[in-house]
Amino acid sequence: MPLLCVCLQMANLVTSLCCVVLAAVVVAYAQRRSQLVARNQYERMGSDVTMQCGSLDNDASVSWKVNGTDVKAQHRLEGPRLILTQVNLSHNGLYSCFQNPHGERRDTIFLHIGIPPRELTVNCRSNTYPKGFYCSWHQLHATYIPTTFEVDVQHDQRSLEVQKDSVHKNRCHVLFPEVFSSFPYKVNVTAVNALGKASTTISFEESSIVKPDPPERVTATPIRFNPRRLEVSWHSPSTWPDIDSFPLKYFLRYRPLIREQWQHVWWKLSLDEPPQFVTGPKMVTTQQISESGKHWKTQVELSDSTSHTITDAYAGKEYIIQVAAKDTEIGTWSDWSVAVHATPWIEDPLPITSTTEVDPIETTTSPIPSSNAPQKAEPPVGRAARLLTFFSPLLLGMLLLFM
Repeated sequence: MPLLCVCLQMANLVTSLCCVVLAAVVVAYAQRRSQLVARNQYERMGSDVTMQCGSLDNDASVSWKVNGTDVKAQHRLEGPRLILTQVNLSHNGLYSCFQNPHGERRDTIFLHIGIPPRELTVNCRSNTYPKGFYCSWHQLHATYIPTTFEVDVQHDQRSLEVQKDSVHKNRCHVLFPEVFSSFPYKVNVTAVNALGKASTTISFEESSIVKPDPPERVTATPIRFNPRRLEVSWHSPSTWPDIDSFPLKYFLRYRPLIREQWQHVWWKLSLDEPPQFVTGPKMVTTQQISESGKHWKTQVELSDSTSHTITDAYAGKEYIIQVAAKDTEIGTWSDWSVAVHATPWIEDPLPITSTTEVDPIETTTSPIPSSNAPQKAEPPVGRAARLLTFFSPLLLGMLLLFM
């Protein structure tokens, strides 16, 4: 019995020693592994950079390589430290240090050169009114290193839920907490990277950011037998969620392909209304016009129809046509739709026929003599025949004399 106890105690002691040794091996392996795995080091462009080779003592002798080759940039060595002066983007790379004299690798550093974030440009827009709006931002200056963005939206002293866009990393979406709110919205976007942070804040009212997307499926069709007309039609933007409750009005512009000046479609409503005139997707100033010798100003308004007939096109000229949209009450005009091209109706040309008559070639044929008709001898031809004709009377006279 006592022998059994002694054996058990010895077994426990061996097990404990094995565990201690195994733990030491694991710790040593982890330390060595941590030295071999590359670690990131971010530094500001234009600064002097110091890289430490692991935990080596100050009197350790080491050599350095970048991307597998000797370091050629301006630098100096101070024991286990490599010092680079006035770094720029060309200093980016994977740096490895090796302890002399055996050349054992002791540390690996991935050096990233960049700059801290600066002020951002932030814009917000509602193309799905009254459902919600989105905000987008971009950096005016590149940072050259990974940068993240934090967005905070405040309305009526409370934070609103912000949903990051699944496609655009510099965009987020926010739902309107209420419609026709008089409280302004405040949006703060903060850019953060390993070298610093920067924030930009904007404030706006709900009505100022409403801007539909351009009209879609714009078509222009010539009208048969009308060489100066084009029938234009379009559809409201598919992103506009409630066209019945929040109708849109439209603005049409067109021009011949060979000209640079646009013609704009507008309607006059009343002589007594306040004057306004539309020259583009904005409401601006006034226009003085004359009719029947009387000078007066007209109010200009746009139709909520999704079609229009152009009546003053030049016959046979190709036209460029675009349409813009706007909420009837608030917001700004959309961008122009994709341009479409069309040419008014052209009469089909008649078949080509010859207008020059060719005179027939007249041919004459000798009549075929009848077998019963007397035959008239053809006069002899040639020099001999002419001599015979000349001397015939003379020979006849001599013959009569001798008779």
